Amino acid sequence: MACRVKALSEMEYVCITMVWQKHGQLSLAAIPCIVRATDPRVKANHMSLRERLQISLKEAMKAKEADRLSTLRLINAAIKDREIAVRGEGGEVEVGEGDILAILGKMVKQRQESARAYEEGGRLELAEKELAEIKVIEEFLPRQLSAAEVEAAIVAAVAEVGASSIRDMGKVMAVLKGQYTGQMDFGAVGPMVKSRLS
Repeated sequence: MACRVKALSEMEYVCITMVWQKHGQLSLAAIPCIVRATDPRVKANHMSLRERLQISLKEAMKAKEADRLSTLRLINAAIKDREIAVRGEGGEVEVGEGDILAILGKMVKQRQESARAYEEGGRLELAEKELAEIKVIEEFLPRQLSAAEVEAAIVAAVAEVGASSIRDMGKVMAVLKGQYTGQMDFGAVGPMVKSRLS
């Protein structure tokens, strides 16, 4: 056991020691399960998007990262605005993960457009500010699909709904939005789907 423990990381050693102290025995086969169950890095992967945002906000406040904090507050404000709008329509009080991803995607797109406009106008400092905000927002978005992956997703969605004409475009887009929110630019995907169905 001693030589096996030496090969473990500090985090793994701490996790295993905690279990050993509590139960007095430990199977080597149980080590991977114990590490997964007690390692906070693993738990972080299972946090909701809203929880991750709140933790990041608190960390930015503690670290006095003014620019990052400002962007995180803008994200929270956008989510609250959406919740107020939904409440006015008689919907759920809290928006879901899919809605939050859509909000974040929209925020990225707005800043990309603003950055381009600032660059064209020679206002590079403002363009850099928009790009810095994009980096913070993208931390909470899933990995963006490559052009080839987007094409494959469109082909799969068309096949899934049995789309054969432009009238089926709404069904195809619904499948894509249900599976890939935050992973593709639906403004760019729409014309691609239309072209495939035309």
